[in-house]
Amino acid sequence: MNPVVLITGGSRGIGAATAKYLAQQGYSVCINYLSNKDAANNVVKEIENQGGKAIAIQADVSNEEEVLTLFRTIDKEVGQLTHLVNNAGVLLPQMKVTEMSAQRINQILSTNVTSYFLCAKAAIQRMKNGGAIVNVSSAASRLGAPNEYVDYAASKGAIDTFTTGLSLEVASQNIRVNGVRPGFIYTDMHADGGEANRIERVKSLIPLQRGGNPEEVASAIAFLLSEQASYITGSFIELAGGK
Repeated sequence: MNPVVLITGGSRGIGAATAKYLAQQGYSVCINYLSNKDAANNVVKEIENQGGKAIAIQADVSNEEEVLTLFRTIDKEVGQLTHLVNNAGVLLPQMKVTEMSAQRINQILSTNVTSYFLCAKAAIQRMKNGGAIVNVSSAASRLGAPNEYVDYAASKGAIDTFTTGLSLEVASQNIRVNGVRPGFIYTDMHADGGEANRIERVKSLIPLQRGGNPEEVASAIAFLLSEQASYITGSFIELAGGK
């Protein structure tokens, strides 16, 4: 039976790269997206053109009812879920904490934290014969992102704690939970934060002197999902160029 993976936020960036990578590894890929249907369908077409299997499903994964509908759709159209990549996330324009509103903070936490809890809950209920979850965190959880995205960094700090706690909670069910902490990766998310060329500004401060590619993160996610990582749980792979 082919493994079935759900990738939240799978229409662009790290999510899209991971979808393509896992499809090449023989996974049936479920690409979740919030609003960019065309981008999600383009990823599906690219996978299908390479002989892989993929489906795109719209859902706001911070909304519990929509998560339930998402997973029921997977049950019906793809089959039993075996793997989950929690990747959906939002980054809002750079600002200091003293300028942040409660609405902004709650939007960040709902999208970046609540969605991971809800999707993990639904996935675990389906992983009757074991499985694997990878949570996409960020190097910001260690670095704090001062003057720019402290709220985003704090949400990823929560994901680190969530990964550790959940890994211990489900280990006896043969479900592994790990995380990746990407740093300065070339994706559209930087434009969401108001500085599309942010990596070019900071790359001289990165030990490897460059930004990373989404495919480099995808390969780490694929490793943690695979049987090659069968004795790894509650662990993190850093992908931040030494930062």
